[in-house]
Amino acid sequence: MKTVLIANPKGGSGKTTLSINIAGHLANRGQRVAMLDLDRQQSSALWLATRPADLPPIHALNSKKEHGRSNDWLVIDSPAGLHGKNLAYAIKLAHKIIVPVAPSLFDLQASRDFLQLLADEKAVRKGKCHIGVVGMRMEMRTKAAWALEHFLSTLDLPILAYLRETQVYVNAAFEGKSLFDLPHHLAGRELEQWEFLQDWLEKD
Repeated sequence: MKTVLIANPKGGSGKTTLSINIAGHLANRGQRVAMLDLDRQQSSALWLATRPADLPPIHALNSKKEHGRSNDWLVIDSPAGLHGKNLAYAIKLAHKIIVPVAPSLFDLQASRDFLQLLADEKAVRKGKCHIGVVGMRMEMRTKAAWALEHFLSTLDLPILAYLRETQVYVNAAFEGKSLFDLPHHLAGRELEQWEFLQDWLEKD
């Protein structure tokens, strides 16, 4: 089973939005997907509880100890402030770590420190785990995107996507859906922004 950890120390960075849509993408690819919601607000768990039964299934896990080999993928929606032993344990589980970054000076600085902390972890240094960054509520060729690229230039990490701010994500989540459960005419532009991220996820 492959594990994707969505993590950022700051709240409001877009971890849950990213988590549910990654899970939705994988499920729509015919993969057996489980989600583990470690955040106190349990937003991902609430989304799963409202997911229509006729959509590709995503299984909810209730604890870290439940992960097993019956699933192809595990998507972990982590809490803000993940650190210490809990962070080290999550990294040991993860094959891929995706760090969503919101377009503000404070988020950029917190994310830089966090990404450096990730790079210092043994599993990452040994190449067993790959890290990528997603610009949340950003579009390419904007000041926020330039700032993200500039601050990542010394860390040698890929920017997997810029995901623009749009009600499409919000409206889909209200219905227990991901972007990948929507008709193409409603989500075509957003789906284009996910193409590189999708390829990166599925590379060994």
